[in-house]
Amino acid sequence: MSDPKLSIIICVYNEEPNIKPLNKWINESIKDIDYEIIYVDDGSTDRTRQEIIALNDPRVVLVEFRKNYGQSSALYAGIDQARGEYLVTMDGDLQNDPSDIHMMLKLAEDEDWDLVAGVRKNRQDGVFFRKIPSKIANSIIRNSTGVHIKDYGCTLKVFKSDLAKNIGLYGELHRFIPVLASLEGARITQVDVKHHAREFGKSKYGINRTFKVVSDLLLMLFFKKYMSKPMHLFGGLGLLFFIIGTIINTYFLIQKILGHDIWGKPMLLLGILLLIAGIQLITVGIMSDVLMRTYYESQNKRPYKVRKIHTFKG
Repeated sequence: MSDPKLSIIICVYNEEPNIKPLNKWINESIKDIDYEIIYVDDGSTDRTRQEIIALNDPRVVLVEFRKNYGQSSALYAGIDQARGEYLVTMDGDLQNDPSDIHMMLKLAEDEDWDLVAGVRKNRQDGVFFRKIPSKIANSIIRNSTGVHIKDYGCTLKVFKSDLAKNIGLYGELHRFIPVLASLEGARITQVDVKHHAREFGKSKYGINRTFKVVSDLLLMLFFKKYMSKPMHLFGGLGLLFFIIGTIINTYFLIQKILGHDIWGKPMLLLGILLLIAGIQLITVGIMSDVLMRTYYESQNKRPYKVRKIHTFKG
């Protein structure tokens, strides 16, 4: 069986009433394209799995997790199974509109974009608990990472397969897919897409995700700026602390030689702590650099990404 043009990856968790209408909606919206639909059941406790099996659709692939691992792991599993030239990710709650896929795919093909990200126009969610926190988070991520995507929370995206399969999705990093794609040197664009109110079930997101976003953002900042040169971060801070600690301790050493009582002085303790912290940070920087070298060399990776190689005949 030949590989399809398009792989549509849908991560579902307790979405029993949405499966049949969603599958029907996709099949009605996509014409003249060979595609597969990959449902990743992330440990649902209702009849989501049975509903997917009952579809009896030859285009459907079901990946069933033993337990709930989270959306990032579910997306990773779907990407691993995908055979299409282009991959689409979308939610399983009927809020994303499959009719947007044609437009996004055409944009990716015609203008050679590696990633086309959806931006939810007229978002149909609660203002105080969803829209406002989302706007704040999007602004922080944009300004911190330099990857200017308006809507990091929109799942509807179209990728080139080779890009998607090179993005490592661990922890809760699905929110930062555009940043991860940028690290791979991807050409990224964004386009307005339709958004619908949830009809069945309830949202799986809570206010506690704010803390996960902040912690993941720190990781993204490290990846963005220091992934291939961790010594520049740890070594720079370590050297700064070491120099300040040395200056403070040299001052107190001179004071001691001159006969002054220096024991128990808070500044002396600070100087000793800065010296120790500086040495530790420099050591961490060296070890991180060694790990980065092992990471690249053990897998024959390169610290650069080649998009295309053009040759010309004179």
